[in-house]
Amino acid sequence: MTTAQDVLLPDIGDFSDVEVIEILVQPGDQISVDQSLITLESDKATMEIPSPLAGEVVSVAVAVGDKLSQGDPVLTLAPQAPAAEAQAAALAAAPEETPAETPKETPAKLESTPAPVTEPEAASPRPGEAERRRAPVPTRPEDLAAIAKGRKPHASPAVRRFARELGVDLTLVEGSGPKQRILKTDVQDYVKKTLARGAAAPEAGLPFRLPPAPEIDYAKFGEVALVPLPRIKKISGSRLHLNWISAPQVTQHDAADITDLEAFRASRREAAAEEGVKLTFLPILMKAVAKALDRFPNLKASLTGDGERLVLKGFTHLGVAVDTPDGLVVPVIRDVDKKGIYVLARELTEASAKARDGKLLPGDMQGGCFTISSLGGIGGTAFTPIVNVPEVAILGVSRTEMKPVWNGKDFIPRRILPMSLSYDHRVIDGAEAVRFTGLLRELLEDIRSLLL
Repeated sequence: MTTAQDVLLPDIGDFSDVEVIEILVQPGDQISVDQSLITLESDKATMEIPSPLAGEVVSVAVAVGDKLSQGDPVLTLAPQAPAAEAQAAALAAAPEETPAETPKETPAKLESTPAPVTEPEAASPRPGEAERRRAPVPTRPEDLAAIAKGRKPHASPAVRRFARELGVDLTLVEGSGPKQRILKTDVQDYVKKTLARGAAAPEAGLPFRLPPAPEIDYAKFGEVALVPLPRIKKISGSRLHLNWISAPQVTQHDAADITDLEAFRASRREAAAEEGVKLTFLPILMKAVAKALDRFPNLKASLTGDGERLVLKGFTHLGVAVDTPDGLVVPVIRDVDKKGIYVLARELTEASAKARDGKLLPGDMQGGCFTISSLGGIGGTAFTPIVNVPEVAILGVSRTEMKPVWNGKDFIPRRILPMSLSYDHRVIDGAEAVRFTGLLRELLEDIRSLLL
């Protein structure tokens, strides 16, 4: 007889207390391998958790709004029995005699990946959870210290990081979670209340006052409808606002003649297709950016939290903005300087597909040191991208345009790429920014220079 097994939350990166926003299965459902079970929402993206086995859902151990960490139970599954076992079970079920009562089986745990015990969430026990856990999770001394009177506020690392980014002192925030645990929503409510009073409290660390947003009854002007903002936009909106007000940003515009580069790309299109690669312009741009960053390492650096030192990075991981139905997300392609253009094209295609399907994990969007945002497939002539703090620069490219260029004798048509480099003026000055875009222009105008 097939034993029911617990499906535990796998490794989702360096995150804990990730909120469940959707449950995709229910008891009695027959599910297949890799079928999505639940949807989680971190502070950067949503992700669906797949099933490691096929079988029937016995019970669901979570509810919408629960906070999960690696190793927490998601549901109990009766795995699909092999054919021989299923046939034997059917024969045993024939009505020959009344079977004796069998002892209740203890479900065995199934971990989709090995995981250490994470910080236990002090919440009401879920139905059947006590029976499924073989041993109680021990309470660590630091957990007790966190909730003791007079000690540091009780909050997860993700919430502490979120509070630091907003400049909020957690000792002033009242927690609404179990044992007064401070949740992300508590921090957000604290900031909203502070701003609603028309001033930023000195302890919040905000350097200026923000007036409350006016409440306008638009219905008096005509018909209106209220629709919810997509989750990704709600998450990224506060982050973009923080980036905009926390770093003095300047945008440098430039342009590159990519006529010869496009001719080279067209000549390699069939060869790339034979390798199973769709060769677009973006992987070549990424390679050129990585080369330029080697010459200008300050543009892939970060400021320390106190703003006194610069963190120089010996790696080149590039974030690439991807447009999805729910909003903009930025997966990170790692070690761009060490990979060929075909490899980058494959990884970029895979990351873009995961982004549009909502399957990016938090780890897929961490570690970037420079971001590229391309609107070339949509339109526009130039724009001012917002720096993704703690990065210090971001490159935006717009749609190429055929323009007449004077070669000393005649005007000839050339394909021109508009480039917009936004940078944190605390780290990068205008001269360095212009030199960077000048080098990038040279690399794109003569692709052979990437070999030097």
